[in-house]
Amino acid sequence: MRLLAPQELVVSNPRFLCHAFRCHVFDLTSSIVIISALAVFSNWTAFSQTEVPKRSDSLPFRVALDKVTSSRPLPNGIEIHAGTAILQVTALRDDVLRVRVGAKGVMPEDASWAVLEPARTAKVNVKAESTDKSVGFVTSKLRLSIQRTPLVMTVTDLAGNVIAEDIPDHPIEFHGASFRVYKQSPEDEHYFGLGDKPGPLDRRNEAFANWNTDAFGWQESTDPIYKSIPFVITFHKGIAAGLFLDNTWRSSFDFNKELRDAYSFGSEGGPLDYYILYGPAPKDVVRAWACMTGTVPLPPMWSLGYQQSRYSYFPESEARRIVSTLRQDRIPADAIWLDIDYQIKNRPFTVDPERFPTFDKMIADFHDQHIHTIVITDLHVANLPNAGYKPYDEGAADNRFVHNPDGSVYSGIVWPGPAVFPDFTQKAARDWWGTLYADFAKKGIDGFWNDMNEPATFQTSSKTMPDQTQHRIDEPGFEKRTANHLEIHNVFGMQNTRGTFEGNLKIRPDQRPFVMTRASYAGGQRYAVTWTGDNSSTWNHLRQTTPQLINLGLSGFGMAGADVGGFAGSPQPELLTKWLEVAAFHPIDRDHTSMGTYPQEPWENGTTQDLNIRRKFIETRYRLMSYLYTTAEEMSRTGIPIMRPLFLEFPNASKDKHPIDLNTNNEFLVGPALLVAPPQYPDMRDDYDAVLPPVGWYDFWTGERLQQKNLDAMRVGNDNIPDNDLQISLHPSIDTLPVFARGGSIIPIQPLVQSTDEKPQGPLTLRVYPPNRPGDPCEGSLYLDDGKSYAFQKGEYLRLHFTCELSPTGVTVKVSPREGSFSPWWAQFSIEIYGATQPAANATTSTGPVTASYDSEQHHLTATIPDDGKGINLIINY
Repeated sequence: MRLLAPQELVVSNPRFLCHAFRCHVFDLTSSIVIISALAVFSNWTAFSQTEVPKRSDSLPFRVALDKVTSSRPLPNGIEIHAGTAILQVTALRDDVLRVRVGAKGVMPEDASWAVLEPARTAKVNVKAESTDKSVGFVTSKLRLSIQRTPLVMTVTDLAGNVIAEDIPDHPIEFHGASFRVYKQSPEDEHYFGLGDKPGPLDRRNEAFANWNTDAFGWQESTDPIYKSIPFVITFHKGIAAGLFLDNTWRSSFDFNKELRDAYSFGSEGGPLDYYILYGPAPKDVVRAWACMTGTVPLPPMWSLGYQQSRYSYFPESEARRIVSTLRQDRIPADAIWLDIDYQIKNRPFTVDPERFPTFDKMIADFHDQHIHTIVITDLHVANLPNAGYKPYDEGAADNRFVHNPDGSVYSGIVWPGPAVFPDFTQKAARDWWGTLYADFAKKGIDGFWNDMNEPATFQTSSKTMPDQTQHRIDEPGFEKRTANHLEIHNVFGMQNTRGTFEGNLKIRPDQRPFVMTRASYAGGQRYAVTWTGDNSSTWNHLRQTTPQLINLGLSGFGMAGADVGGFAGSPQPELLTKWLEVAAFHPIDRDHTSMGTYPQEPWENGTTQDLNIRRKFIETRYRLMSYLYTTAEEMSRTGIPIMRPLFLEFPNASKDKHPIDLNTNNEFLVGPALLVAPPQYPDMRDDYDAVLPPVGWYDFWTGERLQQKNLDAMRVGNDNIPDNDLQISLHPSIDTLPVFARGGSIIPIQPLVQSTDEKPQGPLTLRVYPPNRPGDPCEGSLYLDDGKSYAFQKGEYLRLHFTCELSPTGVTVKVSPREGSFSPWWAQFSIEIYGATQPAANATTSTGPVTASYDSEQHHLTATIPDDGKGINLIINY
């Protein structure tokens, strides 16, 4: 949610101060209030230079690391002196290097909000290498070479492939407190990551700033927006690497804008501290990134269900109507969201008793209907001394709020009017913030929404706190000191969500917290899921969602979504339908819109036919819930996101090993086995071509095997796609979304339920999609637990592994014995083998013959087999 930016607004009712769609009640006595509203900028870059001393005042010098003046080996790396500067390169792992620079001969503080302490302090021994022209070292996977004059650092793998290399005529330079680093960029290298920044999937030929910004009305060219994740994945000729600048100040990345053969990164202040992560496969980089910054915790299963929201559902009768209609219309759903209007005058941690007279009972009634309630709890605490407002009284009594330079408490205008802000860089402040959720937890509220935490403020040109606002860092692992807002701004929202997550974990230690945030920094995935902020109800924003969510997943935030249907404005019926179709395959599926827009629940804004189509895709999501939850559990262990670019699974799909996604428009993978192929422009009426990796595919809806000939010949080149079967011609229509199942995969499908709390009735279906050739791999898996607690950490889970073997005479399907102590809801497996062209001659298991029916329309054989937990070996001969 976010205010619009009208010009001057004249308010005739003296009790309402209007920011865009939101009206706030104040005790005003004048008959006319003229409001000069904040203008929204799509690309804000200005800093107030008068509020703090210029950054160069603290470091009044220019330093260029242009030659090695001395060096010494370290057990885990090397230390270089370049005039007054020190450069240290150390190996944390054989495939992860850390580069630190002290411009004045002293290393900056060794601390990080992003990188986990065990990862940051890890060490491996290296073998030193030195010649007359260079110094360096080698690990079991990487070689570091630093040329003495000019100082050029090169990282290669042991085969000689360049991973990262400085540019000789652009050495690392400090200008006062700011710095910049340049790396060579081959013309066929590509870049991914940096979170949810708008624009194409590939960051090449783009430039970006990292400064968390309340960006209502953002467009494809807008930068910056809500999050700062200075992590990028490079991909060159099939070899992937990662680069992370661990710097919380305003930083920037330039990919081939300033120099066509270089990318660069830098910051206006703070430490030069960056990491290089080697693949060579993209998945290796993602896993290494997860080891460094943490993974998304295993989410509660209900958070993977369909969720209904808007700004705002009030009064209570309206919230109840929404839940009742979801159930009456048989639209599967798991959550309803309450925006700021459930509160007393927009004051966090309050409930308006006039609008919600039986709030506690409403929450309980929703639970009875298997609906979880998520409420917004913004971080701006209403500045209300002596008013009995608990969050202010407790925070003020213990000095928990952010200060001005003169020691007074900083106050800014946000939704409640004047507001103060917890100083989240203090552990004690976060701990206190977490206690504020106890009453809501007691009421049965299951999730919390931390919005406006860039932090956003009104009536300021910067749309945030002044630069000189003071934050008192009092945090394990950090020096105890005071920092101004320029250093803390980008981690403020992350630490807000940390307080929320950890507080809820203390209150309900065996219930997985669900926290959603708008702003964050690298590593923030440890505490909260996220979304792409205040998008618009346009076809282009539906298209923009795919690269945003993919890059978020590559950046660590694999549990993410976008406002389905768009937040600003009202979608046409066809747009809402198509958005609900695509979002059914996103990690988070939340329909959300702003005040003043038309209703956009699935039954609104369309015909009965539209509702039936929308319901069908939401139902498909619930049938896929076992697969989605299994993929989410994998993400919680490895960091591999639910929604994936094709190159993550198929890094060598093209002849010249460029990312195949550059040829696929807006396609994406859901887990390893499902490929979604919407048109490049979702509103176009023309036929279009989908490009599929060369492994063999099946139509997910019909079960038909796609006819493919020579798979090796189907690999695409660097330019136009050749005329072969890798290209599939599709016809767009309002009621279809092309989805394909990967050959060699086994996908669990469950019976339809109306919520994840409901126990499915019937067998678990295993859809077996055999590979094209005997000997090719064929596998799948399933993970299950109670979906809400941490009992899985004690062994109360179920894990199964499935395989299939294709032979000239048939197919063998194996189900492993159960792992873990959790009991499943099913008693039988319904095993469906796709690609069949005739009935089975016979089907047997270890206990004897079984019946295998044949469905010619869906192109599969089906055998239903009891599951005793000991494993199954099904042999079907044609």
